[in-house]
Amino acid sequence: MNKLKELLAPYRGLRREIYIIFIAKTVNAMGAFVFPFLTLLLNDKIGLSKSETGFFIALSGILYIPSSLIGGKLSDVVGRKKIIVIFETLGILCYGSCCFLQPNMYMAYLLILSGVLFGLAGPAHDAITADLTTPEERQGAYSLNYLGFNFGYAIAQLFAGFLFEHNLKLLFLIDAATGLLGITLIAIFIGETINNGSVEITEDRKMEKKEEGSIFKVLFSRPTLIIFSLALFGYRFVYSQWSFMLPMHAKSNFPIDGAALYGILGTFNATIVVALTPVLTSLFKKKSNVKRVFYAGILFTVGFGLLGFISTKTAFFVSVFIFTLGEILEAISVMPFIMNHTPANHRGRMSSVLPIIMGAGFTAGPFVMGQVLEMTSYAFSWKLCAVIVGIATLWMIRINRRIDNEGVMEQKVTVEDVAYNLE
Repeated sequence: MNKLKELLAPYRGLRREIYIIFIAKTVNAMGAFVFPFLTLLLNDKIGLSKSETGFFIALSGILYIPSSLIGGKLSDVVGRKKIIVIFETLGILCYGSCCFLQPNMYMAYLLILSGVLFGLAGPAHDAITADLTTPEERQGAYSLNYLGFNFGYAIAQLFAGFLFEHNLKLLFLIDAATGLLGITLIAIFIGETINNGSVEITEDRKMEKKEEGSIFKVLFSRPTLIIFSLALFGYRFVYSQWSFMLPMHAKSNFPIDGAALYGILGTFNATIVVALTPVLTSLFKKKSNVKRVFYAGILFTVGFGLLGFISTKTAFFVSVFIFTLGEILEAISVMPFIMNHTPANHRGRMSSVLPIIMGAGFTAGPFVMGQVLEMTSYAFSWKLCAVIVGIATLWMIRINRRIDNEGVMEQKVTVEDVAYNLE
């Protein structure tokens, strides 16, 4: 009983709205069928080559950049809730529209448009969670959000592979229906939190105190955030292969049941997240956010690199288990670290600018590895991924030393100082 209380401790005592967000994310993820199968949809159903598929996924990532910047600014000016409700509803309607189409390029364009709309809403999600929590609560709150999504996702992936192969229209319909239900919960039960940014913040949270000026002025006063985000680029580059290279590899190795295998792996991934997120949150609670991300990098290196040496069905499951542990540690650490060092009135913009740097890895990953696959093999490509994320992991040691040497990031620096630290 004491162990159970200890595991649940980070999730207790949070504001009611955080639990509503948890429920909304769970419901929404119960219909998360489309995005995990986007690669196979473009490659298998629409008939694009590996490189063309990589290009379209990269294009979606490129379009995310302006949409996220605009969404971050709007969430700091118009409001978090309004942006989430408006743009996610429009994105969900794009999914719903695909019910009436056969797999073709018009469907691909609609899915890219939906990605842009969700990109507009993304920064508001991180900002609204930060508005509703203190630094001490943030690891638990972001962990709970992550847990809710993956609980729903685990349920969705039980049926996703079957629906992808046998009833694509129903796949889109369920995704749209659960998305609308989730956004309705937010619309009804959560108030606007933008004014929370003007609430007086205590001296021990001085990095969150309101600051005047542009987001870039704020960002360059916190160079460690820039270096941290650049290192995360490597993590995201490799993690993007979970939805790009891994499903194609599974389909290549097992032509008959590759799609079903990928769906099962998705359920396996989400089940691990649901079962072990509280455990890892508790086990690593005394470690700093940066140290947890360092350990995540080691797990990514081993997990993804494994497929470069062996790719049996058992190896796929072992790989997913290992890198999912890394996924958990990264997910519960990145945004708390960023939000703990962001002025309250810049949360939306910081939640757009830094994820653009980090998320560029998601954009570059499919495009670059699509080209590499055309010229080499899956084995070589996975080994290359292990090298990339291994280098990024070593950066975390440098970042941790910088933080230890400077204490809290108070030093004002110039662009030249940032460049020097990246050498």
